[in-house]
Amino acid sequence: MNDFYIIFTASLVAINCALMGSFLVMRRMVMIGDAISHAVLPGIFVAYYVSGSTASIPVLIGAALSGILATLMIEWLTAKARLQSDAAIGIAYTLLFAIGIVLISKFGANADLDQQCVLYGEIEYVSLWLQPIVGGLLLPQQAIILAIVCMVLIIAIAIGYRGLFLTTFDPNFALSTGVAVTFWHYFLMSGVSLTTVVSFESVGAILVIAFLSGPPAIAYLLTEDLKKMLILGCLIGISCSIGGYYAAKWLNVSVSGSISTVIGILFLITFVITSVQKSKLDVITS
Repeated sequence: MNDFYIIFTASLVAINCALMGSFLVMRRMVMIGDAISHAVLPGIFVAYYVSGSTASIPVLIGAALSGILATLMIEWLTAKARLQSDAAIGIAYTLLFAIGIVLISKFGANADLDQQCVLYGEIEYVSLWLQPIVGGLLLPQQAIILAIVCMVLIIAIAIGYRGLFLTTFDPNFALSTGVAVTFWHYFLMSGVSLTTVVSFESVGAILVIAFLSGPPAIAYLLTEDLKKMLILGCLIGISCSIGGYYAAKWLNVSVSGSISTVIGILFLITFVITSVQKSKLDVITS
């Protein structure tokens, strides 16, 4: 059952990240997910310091507040300091991540808390935190939280699909037709923050950014239809979770690292195949 728990948890992270990542890929904003996933570190430490516990709820609250702070910093630097978005992202996440490392190094020597867990996650140990649900079925606590977030994201996208679609592909047209571009931007950023915050505890920041960027990018190479891209991204993420886990088990290596590697390899294979097919099509049409 441990295999199932790990794959199920990773697959839920993959679905959540693919749903948000598809919009980020189309908006060329994928690195904001990286920023938020790294910027949660000071929030995690403050939550531990205040509550005296590394329990999920205080940690998630602290991480969420830190993620929101990172988003606001990026927006402020972009709008007020007139920095390009990539520069604003770099400044915000490195500053907050560095503050988190300093705080843990200085005040967290006796805490069951370290920055490596934030980077690599603890997905191999999710079966240690099983909780009973309907019918006596046991699931990891992280998986239950991820499943709830997954349902929230699906409902949010279903309700706000038109607004997200218009502001993603043509924000100027959306603005001219009365669509609240700023609202939908923060609507998406809220979903990204929620996704990264609830995912980092299980899989770590590295795999979060791999899931946010890889499966949606692969899906983008295969289709130009956003709805199909959302579904394909989820399926690709699940497939990479399964393949990456068994590769890690076979090679006796990190699960998060193995899944990230599988995502990268699959992207390269897909890129080569689609590029060759496109070249052949160009030759035929010319």
